[in-house]
Order: sequence, then structure tokens, then C-alpha cells
Amino acid sequence: MTMTHEDMIRFVDDLYAATGTGDWDKAAAMLTHDFFVTEADGLPMAGVYRGKYALRDLFIKVMGMLDVAGLDRTQTTAGGDYAVAILTMRFADPSVPPAQLCELFRFRDGKCCEIKPYYFDPQAIVAAYEVKFAG
Repeated sequence: MTMTHEDMIRFVDDLYAATGTGDWDKAAAMLTHDFFVTEADGLPMAGVYRGKYALRDLFIKVMGMLDVAGLDRTQTTAGGDYAVAILTMRFADPSVPPAQLCELFRFRDGKCCEIKPYYFDPQAIVAAYEVKFAG
């Protein structure tokens, strides 16, 4: 199944909406059976999370590690088998600078098979973790 640019943008919007409201069954239905998300080494949540409920597991882990106050999406662009969302992650502690990142979504057969976040400055994530656990 080939997804159009608009299909991919709408898909990303719907996936963010499902995860943002905790509708993990809807999110799982949007993912391939071999879905995975990779968080880079050096981050408190580093690792590869696999399976249809990987987003739920990662979300629970990140929310337990960081006091995320909000996730603002600037724009999503798409082409080929990929979409990229530009985001800003805000933290509850105003002394921690927001984390700027892009999330890459890869699609196969009308579903998402991979997500890979890219952080502009991963130190913002580390700082948010340290404030919560060292503060």
C-alpha cells in the first residue's frame, strides 16, 4: 500500500493524538508487528523498544524519568516511505531548556514500522533527568 504525502501527515497526526490521550490500542493498531523505536545511546531512555506496544512502554519510561510539560509540533513533512516531525519538548522545571528534536517515521504497508528521534542537543534531556533525580 503506497501512502501519499497527505496520508503520512494525517497518519502522524493521528498517532500523536492516540499516544497523547493514552489510546494505546489505537496506537498499536497503527504499527507493524515488527515495529521498533530507537533512542540514542547517552540518553537516560537509550535503547531499542520493539513490538506493537513499544510506544506505550517508552512513553511510560520517559514520563517516569522526565517531567515533560508539553510537546509542541512545529511541522511535519513527508516523502517516499518517510515522514519527519519537528518538535519541541518542554519540561516542568523552567530552568531546563526545551529539547528540540525531529522524529523520523518509516512506513510499510500503510503502517509505521520504525520511529527514530534525533535530538539537536541531547543535554536538554539529560538535564531534565538530572533535575528530577538529583534535585
